[in-house]
Amino acid sequence: MLKKQGKDAEFQGLAMVDAIQRLGVEHLFQAEIDAILQRQYMMVPKTHNDTDLHEAALRFRLLRQEGYYVPAERTNRFKAEDGKFKKELTHEIKGLMGLYEASQLSIEGEVILDEAGDYSYQLLHSYMTSLDYPEARAVEHTLKHPHHKSHPKFLAKDFVTNLQGANGWMNELQELAKFDFTMVQSQHQQEILRISEWWKELGLNKELEFARDQPLKWWIWSMTVLTDPSLPEQRIDLVTISFVYMIDDIFDAYGTLDDLTLFTQVVDRWDIAATEQLPDYMGICFNALNNVTNEISFKWASLGNAFLIEAKWFASGDLPNSEEYLKNGNLSLGVNAVLVHLFFLLGQGITKENVELIDANPGIINSTARILRLWDDLGIAKVQRQGCSVESVRKHVHQMISETWKQLNKECLFQNPFSLTFTKACLNVARMVPLMHRYDENYRLPILEEHISSLLH
Repeated sequence: MLKKQGKDAEFQGLAMVDAIQRLGVEHLFQAEIDAILQRQYMMVPKTHNDTDLHEAALRFRLLRQEGYYVPAERTNRFKAEDGKFKKELTHEIKGLMGLYEASQLSIEGEVILDEAGDYSYQLLHSYMTSLDYPEARAVEHTLKHPHHKSHPKFLAKDFVTNLQGANGWMNELQELAKFDFTMVQSQHQQEILRISEWWKELGLNKELEFARDQPLKWWIWSMTVLTDPSLPEQRIDLVTISFVYMIDDIFDAYGTLDDLTLFTQVVDRWDIAATEQLPDYMGICFNALNNVTNEISFKWASLGNAFLIEAKWFASGDLPNSEEYLKNGNLSLGVNAVLVHLFFLLGQGITKENVELIDANPGIINSTARILRLWDDLGIAKVQRQGCSVESVRKHVHQMISETWKQLNKECLFQNPFSLTFTKACLNVARMVPLMHRYDENYRLPILEEHISSLLH
């Protein structure tokens, strides 16, 4: 059915690709998806007179998601001579939902997509109280969880729930997704067992009692960043993310400034012999880190230096300006170290060219790290001392997050030197960040816990 051609089949092909991706089974159909989108991209010049907003918005979003550049100006055909969106679009609920979804793939300077996003959001939000329940629920879901900025793994059930009167290929696709879900669930359960055994054998939870003991949470990052079922070994290896948390706790909760400075110097030099100068708990952490990974020592050194800078700020009370804080914060959250580790885990050889590429702090990594840094700061309000209200600060940070997403979109949209798997992994990190920061009053993550429970049980 995915290989059918013809005018009617073309839109159905787009709808099927969308459903496949939302159900999280694109790994079963990647060749067919690639063929459909390549064909759709070749057709773009012939669609300038299309008047179906839903179809046009869906085509635009799916193509951009896969890295095809479609000009934002194509949205102009849905505007009247006065520059405003045509009145007949006002009550096209599906079209407006598609337009809002498409606007999430804007890059810096695309004012028309910003306008489309605001226009569709305001209309859809105003209709919420007048629509019947199923349609209102679907609209609310779109506004809260636009596909491009949400993790499909956690939203597949909502997508099925929002389907009304599904039949034919959609029913078959749902059955396939349920079967695939069961297979992947079993695989994930095995991965968790292996990680738990690794963590137990490593023994850091006993040696460093003050540090976080959360192997399941660390695996969640791996599982949501690398979603392809064919990458179990890479997911397990990526759980070295645990060291980001270990070192963070050493700097934030335990070490003295003198000890932290010494620890940073040892990591900076990657000096095994010098571990004798460290306190026992620091030596244990460094030796474990050295045993687990050696190739990316430079990035772990950068992480240690970033932690030390923050420790010195905290000790002196001399707060940085926002630019200095964000620049260092991009490193101190550990995203750079983790993504560099992932880059090589995905099979990129340790060549001079690859080291230079990754060492240059490329935009795709920097943008991903900045999104995480900004979301983290929404919870702790580390801002310059300017007497701003909390609400105004939050609004400003949300705007910065939106602008950083545009930078990340640009990195993913135009040709970059990274593999599709790595590119999607960076996107998945950015998508996961909001879920990792939705704490309740008990400092728990109830929404994330609910999602994980549904995946594993």
